[in-house]
Amino acid sequence: MGVFVQSVSGILIIIGLIAVGYFLAKRGWFSDETTSLIAKLVTQVALPTYMIYTITHDFTASKLIKLLPDLGIPVLSMTILIGVSFLMIKLLHIDKSKQGLFSSMFFNSNTVFVGLPVNMALFGTKSLPYVLVYYMANTTFFWTLGTYLIQVDGQKKGSFSLKKTLGKLFSPPLLGFIIGLIIVMLNINLPGFLMTDFEYLGNLTIPLSMIFIGISIAHAGLTNISFHKENLGILFGRFIAAPVLMSVLFLFIPGPPLMKQVFIIQSAMPVMTNAPVVARLYGADSDYAAIMVTETTILSLVVVPILMMLIK
Repeated sequence: MGVFVQSVSGILIIIGLIAVGYFLAKRGWFSDETTSLIAKLVTQVALPTYMIYTITHDFTASKLIKLLPDLGIPVLSMTILIGVSFLMIKLLHIDKSKQGLFSSMFFNSNTVFVGLPVNMALFGTKSLPYVLVYYMANTTFFWTLGTYLIQVDGQKKGSFSLKKTLGKLFSPPLLGFIIGLIIVMLNINLPGFLMTDFEYLGNLTIPLSMIFIGISIAHAGLTNISFHKENLGILFGRFIAAPVLMSVLFLFIPGPPLMKQVFIIQSAMPVMTNAPVVARLYGADSDYAAIMVTETTILSLVVVPILMMLIK
């Protein structure tokens, strides 16, 4: 019963913040420019400083070195999920114009805007190392294979650009993570006033992320939610195939209980918010991607408490 209460409590915190964004958006507080500004504040200011502060404040070089082998678990999980997504495309007879987008949304999850605050609410700061490990694997997969698959769907021919891919991979959050690693590994002590600045800015991450999701849900419209085979396939991938596969992997790969819990929750997060943006950029079905972001985000509020009861 305590696990259920903890799970529901964590989710209620998130729902409350999402609700603020949703209702304020419905009242016309946010223009497209304002929404973009919030996203930029989170990804380019709050998250990088959050990474730097938390890593330098809570971790040592030895702790970080121990995390590196753990990267193989989410990599293996997503590799298998890619194969499962291709199988689902055949079984469900997914339209050719949506196959790449379907596969990308099937194996990639929203590890930052939703995954980070969810894990922080459920497990606290001790979950951050594992959140970051999964984030690194997920980000690499999305901006390489995931983006390529979406391009193939679109009107623009799919191609692989190393320069553009590296630019996306080394995003501000990941750079913040890398800078934090360097500071810890070199045993550098930052000035107290700078650490306080990083702490204050980093504390914007979770509330702004949740408000952004609320705005996105309001803009997408709850009435657009549907359960066609393409949608059900993604829901199966995000909320059943991914967490079940991760749970099975931990039957064969030993790891701390907290790492198992965080990886399972991360694997079952909603579709990445970047998917509709990339789809629109390359002429793929961005409306389908936006609807799936909305559906999976809303349903995750139900799925996460259930998962928490099962994995505790």
